[in-house]
This record gives sequence, structure tokens and C-alpha cells, in this order.
Amino acid sequence: MKEITASGRTAEEAIQSALEQLNTTRDQVEITIIDEGKKGLLGVFGSKPAFVKVTIAQDLVKDTEAFLQEILAKMNVEAEIKTTVDGKYVTYDLAGENIAILIGKRGQTLNALQYLLHLVINKDSPIYYTVTLDAEGYRSRRKETLEALAKKMADKAIRLNKKVALDPMPAFERKVIHHVLQESHVSTYSDGIEPHRHIVIKPNKK
Repeated sequence: MKEITASGRTAEEAIQSALEQLNTTRDQVEITIIDEGKKGLLGVFGSKPAFVKVTIAQDLVKDTEAFLQEILAKMNVEAEIKTTVDGKYVTYDLAGENIAILIGKRGQTLNALQYLLHLVINKDSPIYYTVTLDAEGYRSRRKETLEALAKKMADKAIRLNKKVALDPMPAFERKVIHHVLQESHVSTYSDGIEPHRHIVIKPNKK
């Protein structure tokens, strides 16, 4: 973050001086008034200048986008990044050629990158952001695949009348499985320790 201390006859004058030096606008900074100053007799005798500290606010969303762009460059992948913010939820959507490299097997590379972005954006943030990294609509396709898998494995558990364990998957994917089978003839629970935590589907007793 870039900050300067400026002075002026009034706090407002000091703020304007700081904004000009930083070449920015009031909505892009954080202002701390150190001393409001004093006009003095007839505006001259005994006057005291005002001092303010003006800091350019850190844009964590854009900084994280820049970090992602650096990673893509190092991977020699050209991709356009579309960033959307909805409150505390941030989505970075990638589009371009060779996107499959960024997705990886079952989305493992995409998930790893998403985890990195999650760490970066929340490192110095006063609020907690939830980050989603998508690529050419992969997340929605993966969700459909997981929903189909959940139903298929639930049928298997019922048919065999025994527990069925799924492959390890990240928490947000396990959540999809839990949700799909919430009102069915099976129960679900997570077992194991990360990164090998997985879902177990258990048929309900009749």
C-alpha cells in the first residue's frame, strides 16, 4: 500500500494536496486526520497547519487477479480472466485456448489454483472471501457429473445393501453429493483426513 502525509492550512486542503501527489481520487483512499490544525488570530498569528495521512486502499480482488495472471504466464497459458464480485463471493472465470491444462484430471489443477487464490485474497483481508475459479463452464459440468455419480452410487449402496465409498474430493464437491442425497433412502458422511477425505454412502435401515 502507498501512503503519504500531507499538510495544509485546513484538513481539507491537506487531503487535496495528498490526492494530487498520489494522482488518485477520494473514493480510492483511506484518510486519517493527524492534526486538524488551527486558524490562529486573523487567520495568521498563532496558526497551525493541519496534517493528514492518506493511504491508497488495497484492492485485494484485483491484486489476486494479477497474481492469477502471473501464474498463467508462468504456465505459458494465455487466458482471459473475467472477475465478478457478489458481496464476499469472488469468481474468476477463465476463457481461452489450452484451458484443459488449467483444469487437470477431475479438476485437480483448477482446484489447486483456486486454493492458492483463496489463500492470497484472505491473507491481509479484514473480511473473509470465498473464491471460485472456473474455466469455460467446468464447474457447472462437474456439478452435473457429481450429481449423476451421487445417484448412481446411492443405487449401488441400496442394491448391495452395504456402504459405498467414493474417491477423495474437496469439501465443496462433497457438499454437492451430500445435498443431492439429502432426501433419499441413503445417508452420507465424510470420512478420512484431507486431502484424502471422502464421502461414504450408507443405505438406510428398512
